[in-house]
Amino acid sequence: MKRCIKIGSRDSKLAVIQAQLVIHAIEMTNPEIECQLITMKTTGDKILDRRLDQIGGKGLFVKELDQALLNGTIDLSVHSLKDLSMEVDERIPLVGFTKREDPRDCLLYKQCYHNGEVSFDSMGHYTIGSSSRRRIVQMQQIYPNAEFESIRGNVQTRLRKLEEQPFCATALAVAGLNRLGMQERIDRIFSVDEVIPAAGQGILAIQGRKGENYSFLDVVCDRDAELAATAERAFITKLNGGCSAPMAAYAERKGEKLLLHGMYYDDSLKRMKKGQKTIMLKQESSLKQARQLGICLAEELVPSVKRDGMEDCYGR
Repeated sequence: MKRCIKIGSRDSKLAVIQAQLVIHAIEMTNPEIECQLITMKTTGDKILDRRLDQIGGKGLFVKELDQALLNGTIDLSVHSLKDLSMEVDERIPLVGFTKREDPRDCLLYKQCYHNGEVSFDSMGHYTIGSSSRRRIVQMQQIYPNAEFESIRGNVQTRLRKLEEQPFCATALAVAGLNRLGMQERIDRIFSVDEVIPAAGQGILAIQGRKGENYSFLDVVCDRDAELAATAERAFITKLNGGCSAPMAAYAERKGEKLLLHGMYYDDSLKRMKKGQKTIMLKQESSLKQARQLGICLAEELVPSVKRDGMEDCYGR
């Protein structure tokens, strides 16, 4: 008899597709395992009229799934890593990271502009829908004449709102559109220099219970994604990732080096800071180095960040 692994996911179309990607990888490489998908609607999916920082942050997307893990209703949960808060309950740690999809952000125009020659500046007045302050402060540098209005919901909901409400465009993650098979709907992709992605964007995180054996995930997970996730989340955590100030981090492997891009927006000064830092990886301590890289770049961008017990870039 096959071993049954219950895998939890949000019930949106994208979340289900992402969970099914993990399920397929597990079953293809572990023929003795059969997975069962269990979906649920989270608190974050139910509140669509306010920004996340106004209603409790990213934890609202995982609250119900966390509880299901803790009480044994599910054995694993699958999340978009960017939707996870920086603080993870030690009883239900992150136990794997999948190979990263395209991490970049993009614009989708209203259908009447789609696939056409669009110059927003020639319109005089135009509105871009986004509820992400990280995206907004960076897009303001590209579109200084734009107005930005909040828009929330899953991909399908946002596209409906784009057509029904007075938006000219909306910003989304390329990774989600790729997984939905909606690449052709993309009108403009931002480079990571133009708009640094959210920490973890494009990576799927697998969460389990402390002390359990998840060795069957070894062939499902990706080391480079784990390195990137470690550096990016260390950067955000060092800058107090639970606050509402816009920040972003994206790490990429370049041979034996790890390059980290970081962004922090100072609300009091209305000023954005961007920077990069590279570290040469040593195989035996690469995760520790990735974490130190994130901390070091955070300290260089914002020297005033307090020492809070985390090691600095020199491991002190």
